[in-house]
Amino acid sequence: MKKIRRFTTSLIEGLFALSGSATGLVILLIVVFLFREGLGLFRSSAVEAGYVLCVHTDNTVGKLDAKQIRRIFDSEITRWQEVDGGDEEIMLFRFDEIFSLYSEEELGDDYALLPQKLGEVIERNPAILAFLPERYLPAEMGAVRVLQSGRISPADFFGGTEWMPTATPAPQFGTLPLLLGTLWVSIFAILIALPLGLGVAVYMSELAGERIRKLLKPAIELLAGIPSVVYGFFGLVVLVPLIQRTLHLPVGETGLAGSLILAIMALPTIISITEDALRNTPETLREASLALGATHWQTICRVIVPYAASGISAAVVLGVGRAVGETMAVMMVTGNAAVMPHSLFESVRTIPATIAAELGEAPAGGTHYRSLFLLGCVLFVITMVISVSAEMISNRQHGKGL
Repeated sequence: MKKIRRFTTSLIEGLFALSGSATGLVILLIVVFLFREGLGLFRSSAVEAGYVLCVHTDNTVGKLDAKQIRRIFDSEITRWQEVDGGDEEIMLFRFDEIFSLYSEEELGDDYALLPQKLGEVIERNPAILAFLPERYLPAEMGAVRVLQSGRISPADFFGGTEWMPTATPAPQFGTLPLLLGTLWVSIFAILIALPLGLGVAVYMSELAGERIRKLLKPAIELLAGIPSVVYGFFGLVVLVPLIQRTLHLPVGETGLAGSLILAIMALPTIISITEDALRNTPETLREASLALGATHWQTICRVIVPYAASGISAAVVLGVGRAVGETMAVMMVTGNAAVMPHSLFESVRTIPATIAAELGEAPAGGTHYRSLFLLGCVLFVITMVISVSAEMISNRQHGKGL
């Protein structure tokens, strides 16, 4: 019998160890896949895949970065001297314009003469900047030179202020508006949720009767089980029109609406963990404080809350983690405008909302696809830092709060 019991115990321990190892391996593989796909963005050309920019061989400009290309094709840069070239005005030429210059007979059967005609157009216009499919480059380059466009750099991704992943000919992958939008909405959500959550937790732990606490505790924890899309629908139908009317804004889909929704969603986490931390304060500390003549409120403010400071901090950090990673509710109420935020009364876009909205439309393996995976890497790093911070804070000795 003892042998069977030992065997059973060893078997269960082995199964638990195998399960833990398999889980850790799966998580590691997911992280490796995420970063492998995301970091591939920095090996991609700044120009749309399958296309090139061509100039006349007399043009002295050797290279254009993604931002310069975007500004040229948006007519913000109109002369070559603005990009260290000559004094000529830039002549933009897009591939489909060739069909208005030549008839189908001149282009030949199956457009066999199309590369030659493109070469002729570039040769006749020394100030031209042509955006062409790579497969239609002239066989004999002659006066045609392919302009170097470089690759997407980490500085372009992390420091760029424009997110236009489908722009042509040079998509813009500036993640700064998305990162700031995520942080703005999350931080202000915590600033709203923290005092409310702390107040409710203090009431439930120190002031409410046992009957009321038993009713409030499950009701608050039930809020955590409501699907995020329901919160988003509530925000879209109730909060957004209310914010628009009250603040006289052009639109109600703003960062403020996202912060309010996230604050409501973070409240159950903050209240539950904070209330547990407050109730774990030793009864001897309460009695000692009261015995020294402190009032009930003085005991709460100067003894109980400081003692539970580490637990309260962990609740705040976990609330931030919930807010940072939220997708659907935020996507429904913030307006999804990928622009640099200047106030909470403007539309913003967060990283999770961007991934959810665009991943289904991004061609697999393309630069847009890889940029979304890299956004996932950024979000992973943020949530990992938050989780590690919560673990470190929760492991602090309670005595440090006194």
